[in-house]
Amino acid sequence: MGKRKKSSRKPQGKKKKDPLPSTFACLFCNHENSVSTKLDKKAGTGELSCKSCGQQFQTSVNYLSSGVDVYSDWIDACDAVAKEAAYATGDAEGPTQYQGHAAVQDSGRHSDVRESRHMSILGEDDDMDGYGVDDS
Repeated sequence: MGKRKKSSRKPQGKKKKDPLPSTFACLFCNHENSVSTKLDKKAGTGELSCKSCGQQFQTSVNYLSSGVDVYSDWIDACDAVAKEAAYATGDAEGPTQYQGHAAVQDSGRHSDVRESRHMSILGEDDDMDGYGVDDS
């Protein structure tokens, strides 16, 4: 068994990287390739605008950011506003994992439910003479 000949190996060319997209579909009017992004890295801002419906968005960027990052920030901001609106109108059943556990503690809406569950578990006349209840 011998080594392979070096001449039998052909040099491989560099892989061509596909550029990231710079135009996207609008979330509001659903037009394809109507949203364009502009980055001003010196000022640290990224702007997004739709050519069809005129929707605009601005966010902060850093030296690693690209147009896709501005577009994803816009999607996240739209989702957050939609979830807040649904929660405020009562359409949603409560904060989801995106809003975090702190939102549940801040709202007084769920505290009554917790207390009623606690009382139904212990019961008012549970014959335990206050065992497990802290009266201090």
